Amino acid sequence: MSLLADNVETTAAPLAASEQPVARTSGSSAAMRRLARWWVLVPLAIVLLWAVIPSMFTGHDPITGVPADKLLAPSSEHLFGTDHLGRDVFSRVVYGTRQTLLTAGLACLIGSIVGSILGLLAGTAGRFADSAAMRLVDVILAVPAFLIALILVTATEPGPLSLGLGVGIASIAAFARLVRTEVLRVRSRDFVQAALMSGGGYFTVLRRHIIPHVIGPVLSLLAVDLGAAILAISGLGFLGFGSPPPTPEWGLLISEGRQYLSVAWWLTTLPGLVIVAAVMLMATLGRAVNKVFRF
Repeated sequence: MSLLADNVETTAAPLAASEQPVARTSGSSAAMRRLARWWVLVPLAIVLLWAVIPSMFTGHDPITGVPADKLLAPSSEHLFGTDHLGRDVFSRVVYGTRQTLLTAGLACLIGSIVGSILGLLAGTAGRFADSAAMRLVDVILAVPAFLIALILVTATEPGPLSLGLGVGIASIAAFARLVRTEVLRVRSRDFVQAALMSGGGYFTVLRRHIIPHVIGPVLSLLAVDLGAAILAISGLGFLGFGSPPPTPEWGLLISEGRQYLSVAWWLTTLPGLVIVAAVMLMATLGRAVNKVFRF
């Protein structure tokens, strides 16, 4: 027995020793997977810091320029060059981030809250509520989202508030359809049926069992919708429906630079690349959030 025990101990020890590198390797690979998934947070954090403390990234005045420095090409002194009034373009991009993100955030807030409420009612409040909510969604989907925003902005006073309201109303349909689909999927699960059969009330089951499983896809869509809102708001700002000059705004910067495109390509190209990068980063974040909450 002692020999058998010794054999067992001697064979078990090398196995334990050999398993340690595997555990370290698996731990490092898991960390690498997490890093590969959430790398997008680093550039997004930089963009967020642009909106919160823009003075940390540039020392140039975004409103007042130096006439002697007009239409300078990108350099170490002016990363994005200067415009026709001698203003630093990078400074205007950085300071314009706050206005663009606040308007896009307002749009996403309106779309996600109203759309989620409609989707929850459609999925849980019976056939009449489902039919009424979905007909409203069909009406919104019948008109292009950009056209809805354009109509609302032109019908009211142009500005950040009307921009956010118009883009937000246009995004209600996407959230309503997503939430309704997820609610119908989760509602058929056994644990929801068991909660209802055990006497759980409507709001209790909704709060404890349905909403926690719906919040993940909503957050994923929220990230993607924020990128779409940035693109729509920049487009409307390009058409002149955003903040009036000289207030820096991403769409307005491209609109101002198009007149000098032949002699100063950086006035439109570099702010445009910032917009494209922000939209792509938000889409990447949405995919990462969807993978985390997928079940």
